[in-house]
Amino acid sequence: MKKTTGLSVAAALMAMLPPGVRSGAWAAGSDAPEKPRLSVGFIPLTDCASVVMASVKGFDRKYGLTITPSKEASWAAVRDKLVNGELDASHVLYGLIYGVQLGIGGPKKDMAVLATINHNGQAITLSKQLKDKGVSDGASLARLVKVEPRQYTFAQTFPTGTHAMWLYYWLAAHGIDPFRDVRNIVVPPPQMVANMRVGNMDGFCVGEPWGARAIRDNIGFTAVTTQDIWKDHPEKVLGTTADFVEKYPNTARAMVAAILDASKYIDDMRNRSEVAKVIAAKSYVNTDFDSIEDRMLGRYDNGNGRKWADPNHMKFFNGGQVGFPYLSDGMWFLTQHKRWGLLKAHPDYLAVAKKVNRIDVYKQAAAMTKTPLPESGMRTSKLIDGVVWDGRNPKAYADSFKIKA
Repeated sequence: MKKTTGLSVAAALMAMLPPGVRSGAWAAGSDAPEKPRLSVGFIPLTDCASVVMASVKGFDRKYGLTITPSKEASWAAVRDKLVNGELDASHVLYGLIYGVQLGIGGPKKDMAVLATINHNGQAITLSKQLKDKGVSDGASLARLVKVEPRQYTFAQTFPTGTHAMWLYYWLAAHGIDPFRDVRNIVVPPPQMVANMRVGNMDGFCVGEPWGARAIRDNIGFTAVTTQDIWKDHPEKVLGTTADFVEKYPNTARAMVAAILDASKYIDDMRNRSEVAKVIAAKSYVNTDFDSIEDRMLGRYDNGNGRKWADPNHMKFFNGGQVGFPYLSDGMWFLTQHKRWGLLKAHPDYLAVAKKVNRIDVYKQAAAMTKTPLPESGMRTSKLIDGVVWDGRNPKAYADSFKIKA
């Protein structure tokens, strides 16, 4: 009884301390991570940087954790290992988490989005063969598809994922039905360039550095960046299962804090060349440094005569705007899943988002890391077709598109 009383008093005293102070005293306090050693998955993409750098730079150890980044072969592998517990958490496609939550694109299991990892920084690449036929953008692609009908093939990385949704949205915005007018296939990100090289596809949507790599290998060009489809769009998230958060709440909070600190580090542009060098290594992305660094620094060359400095390059922190798991972001993926027939009926959009997006955990980690919070869990955006998304009427929004399943 004396021991129990002592622990209760200690816990009460710890609770009175500011979060930042508590984080420095976890060894003796109730905020200690329940599971200090974590396996966190990633796919070889530039936006895995915050998971890698949290480990490499020791941001994890600051919060009592040891994160081991686990390189995975495909998003399907990430999904399966999250669901069966082989991975504690992962750098993962936003829409994949929502797909598992609702039982589409895999087994049904309650999931959790702990934080958004990055905004922007993906691209749609079209083949050199299309460029030789005069295709330079969505409008010219639509003309070619109409006047030269054949089986055009486009690749994305996972049926419910972000790249599929950007590809479908962009094609439809130019009058191309992504299911009736062309064929879609799934290819893991690191295999995109090799598949385009041998003629398996006319175009693909994937994260960097594989868009830049296609240009360096002279097999394709960037038709559009995803930040031009939706400025500051949500992309990868720190995802896990709801069971993990329930069982290890302190660990989940500490993991978010470590990712936030790594994200701040990466978004200091003075550090980006170093980050590019680290993640280019064989154990992470396994590609040449230049393919990663240029677009991380916002230096874009579309491989078709245009070079520019893009202020909307891939961002990991952006003054705290990136990490917050907006309810409206999660709801948007559900509207597109409904639009393309992945969901047969309208879900309760807001209820699902409130269940999946763990804003409570994020806010605790934000307090620990002095990360600013937005005023609302919803945000407003205008996409490439001029349509505004604000999350207020998701059912009407999902039903409003001319091209849909």
